[in-house]
Order: sequence, then C-alpha cells, then structure tokens
Amino acid sequence: MDGNFNIIHQLLQERADYQARLNLIPYDGSPEIKENTSGRYLYIRKRVNGKLTSTYIDSYSDELYQMLLRSTKEARELKKQIRRINKELALNGYSQNELSADVTMNLDFARANMKSNIYDQAVLEGVATTFPQTEEILENGTVNGMTADDVQKIINLKHAWEFILDNDVIQADSNYYLLCYIAKLVNEGFFYDGGRIRGVPVSIGGTGYVPPLPIESQVIEHINEILKADKDEVDKAIELCMYCMRTQVFLDGNKRASVIFANHYMIAHGLGLIVIPESYVPEFKKKLVKYYESADLEEISDFLKENCWRKLN
Repeated sequence: MDGNFNIIHQLLQERADYQARLNLIPYDGSPEIKENTSGRYLYIRKRVNGKLTSTYIDSYSDELYQMLLRSTKEARELKKQIRRINKELALNGYSQNELSADVTMNLDFARANMKSNIYDQAVLEGVATTFPQTEEILENGTVNGMTADDVQKIINLKHAWEFILDNDVIQADSNYYLLCYIAKLVNEGFFYDGGRIRGVPVSIGGTGYVPPLPIESQVIEHINEILKADKDEVDKAIELCMYCMRTQVFLDGNKRASVIFANHYMIAHGLGLIVIPESYVPEFKKKLVKYYESADLEEISDFLKENCWRKLN
C-alpha cells in the first residue's frame, strides 16, 4: 500500500467529493407519479433496509418532475463513480481504519453545527446573509434577496465542509495537497482552478502588507514544519490557519480555505472546532491586520483560543 499512497490519496479525495455531491442532492430515489380523484402527486420511491418505500414530495408539476428525474440521474452516476473508486481502492490495497471515539464524536459535533459554522464563515467573508437565508440556501440551494455570487459562496462552503467530514478524508494528512483541494472547492464557479497556487501579486484591503508570491516548495515545507513542531495540537491548527491566510496561497478564498483546513486538523485530533463567531468578526479582523503586518502570532492565537474554540466539553 505504501508505494500506492499517492494513488490512494487521490482516490479518497475523489470519493469524498462524489459523496459530498451525493449528500447535496435533496431527493434520493426514483420519482413516482400517483393519481387519485383529487389530482396527481409526486413521490420518491427507494429501498430502505430491504423494503420499498414511497415518500410524498408535492403535487405534480412538469418542472418538479423533471428536477426529480435529473436528481435521480445524477445520484445514479455519483453512486456508480463511488463503486468504481471502491474497486480501485481495493485493488491498490486500501482498507478503511476505524475512527477513534474522540474523532467520531468530533465529526458528529461538526455535522451538528455545520449550518452555524458556515453562517459565521459567510459573515467573515462579508457575505450579506442572515442565518435563515443561509439555512434556506443549504437546504434548497437558492434564496431570494441575495446575489448569485453570495449564494455560490455558501454552497461552496457546504461542499468543502462535507468533504472534510468524510470518514476517509478525516484520516488523511492535513497537508498542502488537502489545502489545495479545499481551496478548489471554496472557489468553485469563480475560478477555473481555484486550488492552484497563486501566480500573480495581490493586495489586502485595510493593510499595507503585501504578501510575496508563494513558492510551492516553501509552502509545503512550512506546513510540514508546523505539523512537526513540538507544541500543543490546537496551536498547530491555529498556526496552519494563520500562516495560510497571511501567505495568501491562492488567488481568492484564502480565509475560507484556511479555516476549513485548520478544522480538518482539529477534528482529526478530536479537539473541537475553530470558528470565528459573528459577534467577534470585527475584533478578529483588527487582530488579523496586526498579524499580517507583524507576523506575531501570539495575540491572535490567544484571541482564537479564548473566543473561537468550540470544545467538545
């Protein structure tokens, strides 16, 4: 298996991506039309624990029926790809490890709080949304009164969180390649390859700090140094987050990718979550500017541990 690590790692990422996309499909099953004296109605038919079930959706309309057909087709294709990847993983000697109780609990904790986490991240990014609007987008993929770009950002955040909360992905290393894949997900629909390392200069609003062009080998080395450092795991997670923000590794989406990347490390070690609550966003942004300009991690690290660390108990 060791010699096939890169292949296995890529296959696990692909499987988690397909699974995340499958989770986003609102109706899992085949559409079914039922009629009675009062009209026509749409149901979703699927087999659960060996029994065929039929779940009511809504009154019949051509638009809804076509949407259900598209969802069914997409779900079948995603499941087909997942089966293919499972076969390839087996051929490459992969077998799934059991998760520890702490990591399993942390995954459940993260899933239960995903909506609020995404809302807080959206606020940090300046997305003009309310929590009910965020819920509506996460559940139905659309909402009135918001720009298409802001809706896309929230959908992408869900996609990225679903990715890291996959049981296989949470066992992968929190390395540069995982960071790039998270960036690709949060930038989906905005850039052709949003996970590619930045190759042009950028400026950061509110500060005179201008991040130099990142060099891939140096970014990889620095992330590895953080991971190998002799310090508390939560301090490593925070440093991963802040280093990636300050470096501006990607053309856009650096705060979003960095927070999710750090939380991959947090969850993998059963540490809880690092999320900047809406009420602390203004203060965080001030400390972030100071960190950008000084590279002194102590003040913002203490702030995050005191106000943004959601512990399991």
